Amino acid sequence: MRLTVRIALIAGLALLVALLAREGAAILTPIERAGWILLWLVPLHALPILLDSRGWQALLEQRVSVARLFWIATVREAVNRLLPVANIGGELVGIRLLAAGGVDGVWAAASVTAELLFTLFSQYLFVLIGGTCLLSLIGMVRSASDVLIGLAASLPLFVLAAALLHYGSVFERLEKVAVKMLGEQTLRLLNGKWSALDAALRTLIADWTRWVRTMLWQLAGLLAGTVETWLALRWLGHAVSFEMALVLESLTQAARNFIFVVPAGLGVQEATLVGIGGLLGIDADLALALSLTKRMREILFSAPALLSWYWTEGKRELHHVSGSG
Repeated sequence: MRLTVRIALIAGLALLVALLAREGAAILTPIERAGWILLWLVPLHALPILLDSRGWQALLEQRVSVARLFWIATVREAVNRLLPVANIGGELVGIRLLAAGGVDGVWAAASVTAELLFTLFSQYLFVLIGGTCLLSLIGMVRSASDVLIGLAASLPLFVLAAALLHYGSVFERLEKVAVKMLGEQTLRLLNGKWSALDAALRTLIADWTRWVRTMLWQLAGLLAGTVETWLALRWLGHAVSFEMALVLESLTQAARNFIFVVPAGLGVQEATLVGIGGLLGIDADLALALSLTKRMREILFSAPALLSWYWTEGKRELHHVSGSG
């Protein structure tokens, strides 16, 4: 897996460099024109993270404050966005931090696993909306039903995943695979309670009120993320409709999640924005400027979260060493 991530990282960087080199210094012009106002995107990103945290809270048996879940969610995103972990390391860190805060390890793992599943459904709906808007904008569809028929073919895959988690005792049957997926630290938290983890997942998936609330919060978070794209383009000097911003945001996220093995979606995000932007009349240099703006926001928002996690882990390790000594 590590070799695959490294190869994907090199390929993504090569694509990113090629795209930037092709457009040259023109990419920086809209960023310079916008100036310091782009920094408002950093605090604005707290809104979608907060909404996601409320969705995560709905899946927990024990009461956990939104403030703590918000911090853990920022760390999860920071790990996935800034570290070469193929977009899964953040979830393992989230389980560990949640359990360190007093939540039962089984329920911590179950809540994160269920949230990931519900996130897939939410993003599926988000892409469905974005795809419908795209085809409507470029005049290739007259009604949403045409898009619904096209995307319905992939829906059984999500239903199958939910059914396996609900009925299949996946973690108990595939214990060795689960250990590799969840890592040694998570393994120690679970202490071999694979059947208990399967039971907790079945409980979460069977409770439709939980997952409906979670998905509604997640969809609200995705729409809040769209506001970032809408504002960024406006500040970069190319005002677009919210519908166009939704197309760019949804399909870019879909590409990054589909090719998740590429750390931080390097090259993937840029190529998607250039391709989809071209269909919407957005020049390649502006699309790349938008991508660089998004990455600037990612670094400025995620770096403090990453540092806070390092500090917390260091403090815990120091306490452990002092206690054992």
